[in-house]
Amino acid sequence: MNPTYDSRTVFLHWLSAALVVGLWIVGQCIDFFPKGTPRVTVRSLHIAVGVLLAATLTLRLVWRRTAGVKLPPADSGAAGKLAIGVHHLLYALMIALVLLGLASVWFRGDSIFNLFTVPAFDPGNKVLAHNTVELHGLLANILLAVAGLHAAAAVWHHWGLRDGILARMWPGLALRSDPPRN
Repeated sequence: MNPTYDSRTVFLHWLSAALVVGLWIVGQCIDFFPKGTPRVTVRSLHIAVGVLLAATLTLRLVWRRTAGVKLPPADSGAAGKLAIGVHHLLYALMIALVLLGLASVWFRGDSIFNLFTVPAFDPGNKVLAHNTVELHGLLANILLAVAGLHAAAAVWHHWGLRDGILARMWPGLALRSDPPRN
């Protein structure tokens, strides 16, 4: 059996995936809500979950750097280098999305759950706010596409190649590789 990642790495991976998908869905639906409190609430939810993604991503990167189980790529050749590149691209896209999301809030100005207001950086510059939101949306679509290819590759490894790569990151299996607690 292939070695597996530790349970914290697996949890942070799947939490990140769920947050990204959830944020994308909510982001696609914001404009369906009428202006006023309904739209402010949905946009505020998107912003709050985006901050949760930022915290999760920060924890994930710190854990990966300091204590997480580090496994070599399944393939030491070109496919392994491609896998590493895709992982770096996924991290870069998530970081860029979080930063662009925060910039969108700041450039546009937002009411957060009608409790407090983030003032607009340059209230008259609608083009800056619009372009930042558009770029945020474009990168979100690109992230989802790359993540979809990442998931398809994992499924191909599992069902096509039957090499156990998906099991390295599958919830529940990681518990077997966690070191015993003292």
